[in-house]
Amino acid sequence: MEHSGTIRSMVAERPPDAVRLQVGDRDVADYVWRSQLPASTAPRPFLHPVRTLAGCLVTDARPHSHTHQLGISIAAPDIGGRNFWGGRTFVAGHGPAWLDDHGAQRHRRWLRHTESGLAHTLQWVDAEGSALLRERREIDCVPSGDTAWTLGVRTRLTNATDRPLPIRSPASLGRVGAGYGGFFWRGPARTEQVRVLSPAGTGERAVNGTTAPWVAVSGADGEDREWTMLFLAADATTAADRWFVRARDYLGVGSSLTWDRPLVLEPGAHLERHILAVVADGTLTEDEAAAFADAARAA
Repeated sequence: MEHSGTIRSMVAERPPDAVRLQVGDRDVADYVWRSQLPASTAPRPFLHPVRTLAGCLVTDARPHSHTHQLGISIAAPDIGGRNFWGGRTFVAGHGPAWLDDHGAQRHRRWLRHTESGLAHTLQWVDAEGSALLRERREIDCVPSGDTAWTLGVRTRLTNATDRPLPIRSPASLGRVGAGYGGFFWRGPARTEQVRVLSPAGTGERAVNGTTAPWVAVSGADGEDREWTMLFLAADATTAADRWFVRARDYLGVGSSLTWDRPLVLEPGAHLERHILAVVADGTLTEDEAAAFADAARAA
């Protein structure tokens, strides 16, 4: 195990399964790096709870209607015929079905671990333990003024097999608009104040499937404290991916690795993505959201 930066003790016989991340002296997120979950959830690391600086909860994990949705995570519904999303698998010509095809993401090695960020390597394995992907993942939390902070999630996925590896979304198999797979945020329980805003328009229908420069979702917690989640790409490659947005039966935003066509990784080939999520107190206006997005990209 490599160590760098200010590292919490990892010498315990069985280290804790979650690490706390901070901005300044405030706890803002827990990263569950080894999830003890059923195979049907496609077990994987995830961020939850995630909170604003004022303490508003902005994630949900294992909600009753979608028990495989886990805070903020990286997941994919079909990699080489294996379900790394969790829940039912979409079958072309049939629809969603429960199959015994779930994979899992396994922590391999810490590369960096500080109070505000981490990096580690993982393997994406099938039910038999065979690796399909190797991953290097980096997560960082930085301040963004007095009322917000920015979460950075960077991933590098490499084909670990000796064959071409297709990555598919349900949309690529015929489910119109269901282009999810990649970075995904599951928002907290809905309130009537939920709003989806982007330069492409307002509301789920206007934003889902677009490559808008940013997407903002605003809501309020049980104490009527308002919050906004602002999502944007940190590089040109990620910016070319479409947004997956849901605001009807649940709140969710994802940056799609592939939409209506499969993405194929050749043996040894890799892909990289970098998403920024500004976690803000209050409801941001369009101008405020655009200013935060510009500042996050420039940081």
